[in-house]
Order: sequence, then C-alpha cells, then structure tokens
Amino acid sequence: MQTILLISTFITAAVILSVLVRYSGLLGLIDTPNERSMHKNIIPRSGGVGIFLSVAITYALFNWDLVLSHVYLHSAILVIFIVGLIDDRFDVSPRLKFVAIFFATIMLYQENIFISSLGQYFGYDAALPLLLIFPFTFFAIAGFTNALNLIDGLDGLAGSVSLIIMITFLAIGITYNDPMIISLSASFIAALIAFLLFNWNPASIFMGDSGSLTLGFSIAILSILSLHYTTPTSILFVIALPILDTFIVMTRRIQRGQSPFKADKNHIHHFLYNVKGNIRFTVILLISIQAIFSIIGFQLREENDLLSLILFSLLFFTFLNLFDQRLRHRKKVKNRRKGKKAAPIIQESGMSDPFPVALKPEKS
Repeated sequence: MQTILLISTFITAAVILSVLVRYSGLLGLIDTPNERSMHKNIIPRSGGVGIFLSVAITYALFNWDLVLSHVYLHSAILVIFIVGLIDDRFDVSPRLKFVAIFFATIMLYQENIFISSLGQYFGYDAALPLLLIFPFTFFAIAGFTNALNLIDGLDGLAGSVSLIIMITFLAIGITYNDPMIISLSASFIAALIAFLLFNWNPASIFMGDSGSLTLGFSIAILSILSLHYTTPTSILFVIALPILDTFIVMTRRIQRGQSPFKADKNHIHHFLYNVKGNIRFTVILLISIQAIFSIIGFQLREENDLLSLILFSLLFFTFLNLFDQRLRHRKKVKNRRKGKKAAPIIQESGMSDPFPVALKPEKS
C-alpha cells in the first residue's frame, strides 16, 4: 500500500508542479528578487502548492481512515498551508503567521499531540508542569516551523533537508509500526522528490512559504509523534540543521545588539556560499551534514538523554564558532592593517603603487 502511495504522490506532484511552473504568474505566485535574495530572475514560488495538493489528494485516497480518525491534525496542516499561500500571494505579517500556528497548535492539543516531558536526567523524568505543556508545545512548533522557513535560501536546500528528515521519521515509523508516522512521512517524501526535480539548481520553481511553513509544521508534528518511541534529545539530532542555524543566527544578532528576529544574510548557507561561491556544493554539503545528524539521532533514539544533550550542546558551540561571518570581516580588517604598514616600505624602495592595498576599493 505504501509503495502505491509513494508512486501515486510522486506522479501527481510532478504533473501539478509542471503546470505551476508555466502558469504561476497567472496566480500571482512569483518571487521577485530583493536585497536578501540569492537569485536574479523572477521565479514561480508555488512549489508548496504542488507539494501540498499532491500529498492531500493521494493521502486522502489511500488513508481516508486516518483522515477521519485524526481530523484535527490534518485540519491544522491545512490551516498552515492556507496562511503560507496567502503570504506568498499578498505578504502577511509575521504576527498573523504566529496566530495561525497558535490555533493550529490548539487543534493538535485536541488530539493529545503535545510535549509533556523534556526527557530523563539522572533517573528523573523532566516532566513539564500542566500549565507549561501547551505554551512549550506552541513555542517548539512555532520555532521549528520558522526555522525551516529561514533555511529556504538556496535552490534545493529546504526541500533536500526536509527530505532527509522525513526519511528518518519514516524509518522511525517503520521501526515502531506507527501508521500515522509512516503515511505522513511517506507522502511528503514522494512529493519532495518530485519537487526537487524542479527546484534543484538552477531552480525553475520555489516552494514559497506555503511549502516551507507546511513542511516545517508537519515535521514538528512528526517529531512530537515520535516522542512516543524516542527520546526528546534524539529528535534534536534528527531535525538538527534548521535548529542549529536558527539558534546560531539569533545568538549572533543578540551579540551585535540587534533584534534576534531581524532578517539578514548570516545563515549557515550564506556563510558556506560566500566561502565557495557554489550553490550546488553548498547544498550538497549541508544535506550531508543533516544526513549525518539524522543518522546519529536515529541511533540515539533510546539512549541516555543527558549524554545526547551534552553532545548536542557541544555541536551547537562548535557550529557557533565555525560558521561565524565575523571571521571573514576580521580577516579583511587584518589584511587592511597589513597593507597600511607595508605601504611606506614599498614607496621608499621606489616601487610606487598609485593604489596601495589599504586604499583599494573592495569588490562587493
């Protein structure tokens, strides 16, 4: 059954996406480059529509019993998709997105989908007080939904990272025989494979917020569902890259005295792209990193929470210092200072340079 679901979803997604590539302009779903864009041409941003419709159509056909037994869950995903679609067409405020996620979280709460524990440490269960369960669940869901949205900055990146994460959840679902996890992750896997055929560099379509918000929210749901079988800290590894990227960027903004929510180009993918200048190389490297994290998370799914948390914390601080945009700036400043000191020596030796290194304009 799941094989038929995968094939049907892939074919449906490929057909819908091929149509959207041609006619997204008529729907007003196009992405015009701005100062933070990594592309220069106008590109359709309706990929999320193709992903969602293909999953919704085939999922309902093959898993109608799951739809009926989990109405609130699927309605919550629909709400997030609609808000993302409206944002792609009209640009809504971040506040409206958070309000939508808040009500979607309430829907999930009706199906007992929430985070009630942070794991076990020193033999004690770090259970959340009843009053904190919903706020923490909302914070976690909203945080990851936004985190996946933030890494959608290079062709194929958000789709590939989501694909790796979904494959890991499929493995968890199969290991513990959970129909909900298996069906939901398998549907998105097929749709994402089809999407990446159009989104790989050079992309002919973007997923837009309708795609990134829906994927982020769905991954958050799968993460909570997987907590029935795995430890909370192992899930951190399964979804590591978007979380690390968001934490690092927000930490950097706070260090600079800026708002942690201010948009910039200081994400991990920006750093790696600036180093290599190659989109495909950057995306493949980040996919590989996420794959390693996901494998670690799957292997640690039943291991000690404290050890996993320490390992993840070390990982965070390593990335925090490794992917630091300020290193590049410091290197430039150091080179300028060296140029200023060297200029008098060059001039005294008769090797005059009308544009000393310290005064030459930088390329933007």
